[in-house]
Amino acid sequence: SLIYVEDQYLWSTDVARVFAQALTREPGLRLIAVIPRFPDQDGRTALPPNLLGREPVLRMLRAAGGDRFAVYSPENQVGTPVYVHAKACVVDDTWACVGSDNANRRSWTHDSELSCAVLDESGEWPRQLRLELATEHLGRELTAEEAGDPVRTFEAFGRSATALEAWHQAGRSGPRPPGQLRPYTQPALSWLTRCWSTPLYRLLYDPDGRGRRMRHHHAF
Repeated sequence: SLIYVEDQYLWSTDVARVFAQALTREPGLRLIAVIPRFPDQDGRTALPPNLLGREPVLRMLRAAGGDRFAVYSPENQVGTPVYVHAKACVVDDTWACVGSDNANRRSWTHDSELSCAVLDESGEWPRQLRLELATEHLGRELTAEEAGDPVRTFEAFGRSATALEAWHQAGRSGPRPPGQLRPYTQPALSWLTRCWSTPLYRLLYDPDGRGRRMRHHHAF
């Protein structure tokens, strides 16, 4: 019914494909993703490869989920973007994963990372994690009705982000709405930028540490 994800990169099409298949299979499923507005490595050379990594994942999830998929980025009270370094996922308040590995090839095949997945059929710990993160991002606690209903949870995030974005678009006139999330929009990359940034992305920013046999069999 509800998947909640926070990830520093969210570049892996292997991960996105699992989410996309679930969104296609389950018409009642909704997915909320929170990612940083800007990569940790910014600049004329570093920014495009980082944006290139996100692009196919967001395109895949939007195609599968439509308006049942939402992606946001946080900012502080003065409008400065807050960098998301988290790697967390909560599924239906039953399964949760936290740790140091991001959803990208580098974390899964090249670097040394560690995560812990918890299956809690009581739902107590995954639910607590989800609600704590929601409170932080929305600037308020979810009501009992919102917290217990995946659709209302999804809509609460959408209303909060829409209100904050509208406040910015109106020139920050009047009191700032509560919350810290704004809808994330992927900047467009030109054809020329894609040409030179793709090799950098594949070789330096998101290298594949698997051997040829594992790559050929698409295994990890």
